[in-house]
Amino acid sequence: MLDRIDSYLAPNVKALNLRAYRSGVIAGNIANADTPHYKARDFDFRTAMAGAIQTADLRLARTDGSHLDPKALAAGGPRLQYRTPVQSSIDGNTVEMDAEVGRFSDNAMRYQAALTFTNSRIRTLQTALQGQ
Repeated sequence: MLDRIDSYLAPNVKALNLRAYRSGVIAGNIANADTPHYKARDFDFRTAMAGAIQTADLRLARTDGSHLDPKALAAGGPRLQYRTPVQSSIDGNTVEMDAEVGRFSDNAMRYQAALTFTNSRIRTLQTALQGQ
């Protein structure tokens, strides 16, 4: 029964983890806004979420030692990419503060929404278990 509860909540937990990780990446960009030659990084949330769900659902057998382990690939987190700035900075820094703050706010709002959905699913489980 616990495995069913885990699979029921797994997408929400993965979304929360990815949103929290993205907050850290964007906060790192903001913190380094004045660092010369710093390159802003981010990842595509949709691609990372699809990869997290797909990796969790795979039931692959490693028949050879040279095969890649999908769990090991997922453990590394999403693949960070460098962002191309709209307007280059003289010192080589690619952080655009207004855009980063906007992305951080958007991500925080989506994190809160994911948390609300997760709480709703937990309440649904509680109601089902109590039989009301």
